[in-house]
Amino acid sequence: MLRLNRMTDYAILVLGVLHGRPGELLSSAQIAHHAQLTQATVAKIIKALSAADLVATSRGNKGGCQLAMPATAISIAQVIEAIEGPIALTACVEGADDPCAVQQGCFMSGSWNHINGAIRAALDGVSLSDLFHPSNLFPASLETHEHTSQPEV
Repeated sequence: MLRLNRMTDYAILVLGVLHGRPGELLSSAQIAHHAQLTQATVAKIIKALSAADLVATSRGNKGGCQLAMPATAISIAQVIEAIEGPIALTACVEGADDPCAVQQGCFMSGSWNHINGAIRAALDGVSLSDLFHPSNLFPASLETHEHTSQPEV
């Protein structure tokens, strides 16, 4: 099973809070309150997201955090990579830190890069705003169902 870690889930919550308050500088305490996370967890996430240039931070009494770019420009792939590192199903990829023990006789050599690229491309095609857009939260099929299921008078 392919599964994202909990910190990535939390990072999407943090970004969702920032997306919901455009133009506002929010402290880590405010973000923690809205996301129902601990302030220490939010601070760790903000540090990783800031290093990936997904959020902008400013220090000081009136400092805080906000999205570094519009939510439409932030892909889910960027969020995952900011928290978890490169997207890959296996460690058998070009440029891996540890060389593969069976690399000489492996018939899959290079094939995983194609698969990893396809997964990354799919995640690149989903923006942060796609996750939080009202039409995605309340699909049109539900609206049409409500309109068609009303009793006739």
